[in-house]
Amino acid sequence: MNFDRGRIAGQVQGVFSGNLGIPILLLSLLAMMILPIPAFLLDVLFTFNIALAIVVLLVAIYSMRPLDFAVFPTVLLVSTLMRLALNVASTRVVLLNGHEGGDAAGKVIQAFGEVVIGGNYVVGFVVFAILMIINFAVVTKGAGRISEVSARFTLDAMPGKQMAIDADLNAGMIDAEQAKARRIEISSEAEFYGSMDGASKFVKGDAIAGLLILGINIIGGLSIGMAQHDLSFTEAIERYSLLTIGDGLVAQLPSLMLSTAAAIMVTRVNETGDMGSQIVKQMFGSPKALYVAAGVMTIMGIVPGMPHFSFLSLAACIGGLAYFLEYRKKQAPKKAKGSTGKPATDKTVPAEMKDLSWDDVAPVDMLGLEVGYRLIPLVDKTQGGELLARIKGVRRKLSQDLGFLVPSVHIRDNLDLMPNAYRVTLMGVSLAEAEVHPDKDLAIDPGQVFGTVEGVPGKDPSFGLDAVWIDPKKRDQAQTYGYTVVDVSTVVATHINQIMHKHAYELIGHDEVQQLLSLLKQYNPKLAEELVPNTVPLSVLLKILQNLLIEGVPLRDMRTIAESIMGVQPKTQDPMILTAAVRTSLSRLIIQTLADGVEEIPVLTLEPQLEKMLMQTVQQSQQSGIKNEEALILEPQMAEELQNSLRQSAEQQEAMGNTPILIVSAPIRPMLARFMRYGMVNMSVLSYQEVPDHKRITVVGVIGQ
Repeated sequence: MNFDRGRIAGQVQGVFSGNLGIPILLLSLLAMMILPIPAFLLDVLFTFNIALAIVVLLVAIYSMRPLDFAVFPTVLLVSTLMRLALNVASTRVVLLNGHEGGDAAGKVIQAFGEVVIGGNYVVGFVVFAILMIINFAVVTKGAGRISEVSARFTLDAMPGKQMAIDADLNAGMIDAEQAKARRIEISSEAEFYGSMDGASKFVKGDAIAGLLILGINIIGGLSIGMAQHDLSFTEAIERYSLLTIGDGLVAQLPSLMLSTAAAIMVTRVNETGDMGSQIVKQMFGSPKALYVAAGVMTIMGIVPGMPHFSFLSLAACIGGLAYFLEYRKKQAPKKAKGSTGKPATDKTVPAEMKDLSWDDVAPVDMLGLEVGYRLIPLVDKTQGGELLARIKGVRRKLSQDLGFLVPSVHIRDNLDLMPNAYRVTLMGVSLAEAEVHPDKDLAIDPGQVFGTVEGVPGKDPSFGLDAVWIDPKKRDQAQTYGYTVVDVSTVVATHINQIMHKHAYELIGHDEVQQLLSLLKQYNPKLAEELVPNTVPLSVLLKILQNLLIEGVPLRDMRTIAESIMGVQPKTQDPMILTAAVRTSLSRLIIQTLADGVEEIPVLTLEPQLEKMLMQTVQQSQQSGIKNEEALILEPQMAEELQNSLRQSAEQQEAMGNTPILIVSAPIRPMLARFMRYGMVNMSVLSYQEVPDHKRITVVGVIGQ
């Protein structure tokens, strides 16, 4: 019969390396505690226990980092259980066969009882006590304390380390995979030191158990030897004490080595390199310390009565080592030089660096869109990206609505962003950032849907509505449920449109105003010449147009704007007064923007007493030289109550399907409009003069204090 030895070996390896190895080991340990074990098998197991302790100690010494031996707490637990099981098994053999003496409990216990301690149970007891003190009071106690402190400090430092990883990732110093690996390493480090904190308690308990087992074995052995085997007190204590102390030493030697290994692991600094290389590098890195040590040893060696040979020879060795290290340190810089004695230079570095110029200072993009690397296909026409066309359509529509050419959006990739994220910037400053899924569609919940659709929960970046990122195949299903489904290009383009509309007053500058004047000059040349600079300078006209855009008034009718500015009497260059005059002339356009197609416009008003108080505030501010737009001087509590009342009224009007409009006297209109913007109240403010003659208003609410 032919046997496939490779297949059989693989099956055996699978048993011990797979899911059966640990259960079999634990069952074997349990069997050792319950079933009697022959002396020969005890010798094999005790020898294996000592070999295992030596291997663990050496692995701990040669590990580059503590995490390279992360399984050490588990190994420590298993080896401790194995040693305790051997103690139980050997105790049974010693108590049953100890009266025979010699190798009744095995050759290993006999060797430790006779050879190591010289057959003297008093010496053996002293040696055992010394090993217990070293293991329990010194090594185990210190390692346990270090484990506890290391675990606590590691857990406390985790948030800071996580933030450092995020900072490096955002700065582009590492990529997402490296960041993930570092986060896993931090988590593993915390788990390791936490496990070591618990594992040190096993070592401490093992030392205590060894002392108790020693006492129990001696007392039990004396009782059994004298009562059952008719041994004298001297014979009983000699036989059972030697066997018991030999058994204790066999167990305590591996225990001491494992305790030392645990102490080495927890005292290691988390630095790449084995313990030997770290000791050589850090202890013998300074020849000066070795020179001083050699001098001290020499002085001690010449003192009369001292062993001169020991001290002076050791001083010579230390001095020679210091000289060798100093010589090697001096030779290191010379190796870095070339054959001519000059330091080697990098040929890739140019001999002459180019001088800096203004060409090296990159201008700031007025409008920018930065995308993560997974969103690059959206802006790449060759890969079917539609985002560029959508943004171009948004610019065209917004330019027509606002009345001036909206600047182009400069698009670039940014590796500092998350792969699915994008960022909208204005003058180089981030205004908004969001994350999208390029391979999915966004199903937006408009407020009333008739079912749920599977996908990744999210938010609409433009308006903050609840949404779900769904597979494009589920588009029809989501629309049936009442969701508004858009593709990812539309999501980004809509977000950009909202941001540009909100910050339109920042997108217009002197160049854009000059272009508007050039267009006006084509159809009304005389009006354009009289407006700038005869009536107002270009900067004042820019401020007026910005004031209009802040409150959502488009600039399409430049003729009316120019005539309104020139028609103000007496002549002034106050932008607020001129803006109020322009708004009155553009009343039809403003009303059309707010309530197109509505015959009777529902509006809110202020309580007469409140409006009178605000008028007095404006008058006092004007007498003090404060501008109208900065004239809202109210007590903090009154301002908060007014803001809450305005917000509640706006929400009620929106719930009824009306555009929230507040109508007030002209002097306080700019002040309240500014107050609305700062308070994030979605309500437009009109003066009575800004209502066209052909429109009727209906007061649907009065706002009090």
